[in-house]
Amino acid sequence: MEPHGLLQTFPKYIKVFIASFVIVLSVGYATGLLFVGQTQSITPDGIQENYLGNEAVENVEVMKFEKGAREMLTIIHTHILSMSFIFFFLSGLLSMSSISRRWKVFLMIEPFFSILLTFGGIYLMWMGLTWLKYIVMFSGVLMTVVYFVSAVIVLYECLKNKKT
Repeated sequence: MEPHGLLQTFPKYIKVFIASFVIVLSVGYATGLLFVGQTQSITPDGIQENYLGNEAVENVEVMKFEKGAREMLTIIHTHILSMSFIFFFLSGLLSMSSISRRWKVFLMIEPFFSILLTFGGIYLMWMGLTWLKYIVMFSGVLMTVVYFVSAVIVLYECLKNKKT
């Protein structure tokens, strides 16, 4: 069975259910982004400072301390697992959209690479490869863009009726 365009054919109540899920999921994702903004991790140096601390820097507004091994493993573990599920469900819905196969494949697969690059990069940066802060930032931004593009496509498809 080819799932292409299937999302548009669902009954209205299923489309409302899917749209509600994607909206609530997006609110949760956006809340996570607000938290990143609160930790001042929206720049490469801010990312590094958030995990490696800034106690050696004089005259800082907010003192940050290096994260311990247990805290790092908890952060990496929970984010990789939860983000994998988020993108698994969203990609499953996206697979039933009517966008081109090339875009569908990219939007469905790319987030899993970004998850590994972002959170693996954070861990390796914490281990001393500080140049990875640029990879972490790029992959995190790409993952976020892909998330919101995918969510908008799924929501649009839930509003659209199948042409007969």
